[in-house]
Amino acid sequence: MNEIITTLLFLVAVIDPLGSVPVYLEATKELDLKFRKRVAIRASVIAFFILLLFIVIGQIVLDGMEVSLDAFQISGGVILFLFALTMIFGDGKPESEKHLIKDYKHVTIFPVAIPSIASPGAIMAVVLMTDNNLYTIKQQAITTILVFIVISITCILLLIANRVKERVGEYGITVVSKIMGLILASYAVQSILTGLRSFFVV
Repeated sequence: MNEIITTLLFLVAVIDPLGSVPVYLEATKELDLKFRKRVAIRASVIAFFILLLFIVIGQIVLDGMEVSLDAFQISGGVILFLFALTMIFGDGKPESEKHLIKDYKHVTIFPVAIPSIASPGAIMAVVLMTDNNLYTIKQQAITTILVFIVISITCILLLIANRVKERVGEYGITVVSKIMGLILASYAVQSILTGLRSFFVV
């Protein structure tokens, strides 16, 4: 149970459902309410299947490239750490992704589904957390279910985005995103240390 809670909290940190709210509001500000809801649901579904795709093919790609577990843990940890730093010290997830919006008529996939929900950090995280060398099929199935739960939470927050923004405020959302970045950085460092320890023991 503790492992499930830890995994769930990590996925919440890396996907950052609350941080997607201002991006979604900005992306759909010129759309009517009905179409906004459609964008929220479609973007969440697309984001889930993108992450599911990498859960399935991530291991195949690694095995095909003959990447060792140690190398993947270290490189994956470094990428996650750099991603976390942008969340902590950069403009933050909401502001940085708002700037990606160029066409308000086609925002479902970009930037709402990618990179707001299914971010590069989230993609790397799910690949790391479903490695066949570290996790059983049962554990990988549980992780996939937890990814679905977090995406569902994200979808609900998007559907009530205006109320969330009124309650929390954009500044509050940015603060939460930075806290999520700190949690993600801790996991990234742990992954790097585990890879280094395993490499030097060998």
